Amino acid sequence: MARPPGHGPQYQIKRDEIIDTAAALFARNGYAATGIVEIGETVGLAKGALYYYIGSKENLLIEIQERVLDPLLEISARIQALEAAPTVKLRLLSEELLTVIFERLDHIWVYEHDYRQLSEPNLERMLKRRRQFEEVVRALLVAAMDEGVFREADPSLATLQFLNMHNHTYQWVKPGQQWTASYLSQTYCRTLFTGFSDGKCDIEALEAAVTEHRAAASA
Repeated sequence: MARPPGHGPQYQIKRDEIIDTAAALFARNGYAATGIVEIGETVGLAKGALYYYIGSKENLLIEIQERVLDPLLEISARIQALEAAPTVKLRLLSEELLTVIFERLDHIWVYEHDYRQLSEPNLERMLKRRRQFEEVVRALLVAAMDEGVFREADPSLATLQFLNMHNHTYQWVKPGQQWTASYLSQTYCRTLFTGFSDGKCDIEALEAAVTEHRAAASA
């Protein structure tokens, strides 16, 4: 949500603090069990002042959903447009998805658990945006099948396999642990792609291509 006209940078700083605090409280206690008064007390604002920044409790839930979806949709569109093999794009997308999860663990928890608390039409809008990301994954998996790199399989099931392995990472990953997003992406994709290809995917060549695209993007 853009900063309203007439509000300076301190407004956005405080608003971001409120959203981050709400994400942490929702992740710990659940959206339904967390009251607006508790959020206000945690950030040091009375209810009226809190509403000045966020409008409503549901707006907080919307913001948390969008803080996950906005980067995922931007990243997936960029990766989809690359001149690269579908497996390379999937590997790049895998790492970017895990990076978002690592950076926003509280937000991801709320994203996965509390999105159904949204009212219509907000719920339908968010579900549509989720499907946009899922369709990118599905399209890349189908492209890999069409190229003969992956065996023919049910695209919906393959999409669920890819997403479930990644999306459940938030349940156990800890900040600062020994496994990075890059390492987990390599491991996940090795497992998935070996299965999808009946062991015929050249993982070393895939990783070399990923490194090449990373270097080109940072140049």
